[in-house]
Amino acid sequence: MPKRDREATRARLLEAARLRFAREGYDATSVRDIAGDAGVDATLIFRYFGSKKRLFDEVTADLPAGLPDGLPDGPEEELVARMLRAVVFHDWTRYGGEHPLVAMLRSSAHDDARQRMRQEVCDTYVDALRDLAEGDGPELRAELLSAWLVGIGILRSVVATPALAGASADDLAPHVEAVASALLGRPMRGTPSSEG
Repeated sequence: MPKRDREATRARLLEAARLRFAREGYDATSVRDIAGDAGVDATLIFRYFGSKKRLFDEVTADLPAGLPDGLPDGPEEELVARMLRAVVFHDWTRYGGEHPLVAMLRSSAHDDARQRMRQEVCDTYVDALRDLAEGDGPELRAELLSAWLVGIGILRSVVATPALAGASADDLAPHVEAVASALLGRPMRGTPSSEG
């Protein structure tokens, strides 16, 4: 098989695996499912990646790490609103339409996925919110706010509850402002000034 064809096949397998793992999680995804989605024989997964676990590791190594570009920029009092827009309202088509963290929840029984998810949430979002919190117990309040934001993402995209699935960022803005201000102990805005 020419090198160009091998590279194209490998890329198709990665894309199929990314979407399949995002929609169904590690355990519910079979090598045959991925190969079928890519339109190739399952033996090619072992030839290119060695195992399903190595394929999963390569797909998850591609997940965005850290706060999205530009998210930390701007007024501190708008950080939560920017987080909500970046995480919940961003176009995550490449990951099955959901933020990669929500997609990884489906693979949370897999130790590597759980560790990666914890690192992503704690080392980025929770740390940024903790640094904004004023008063006692900033770690707990930052984790509570992070849990609320992740919960919004899950109810909106995975469960598709009617009110949240149909809500815009502007619809959520007054609630974001109220909850973020209460948990962080300082005035926060529900809409970034550049957008509202």
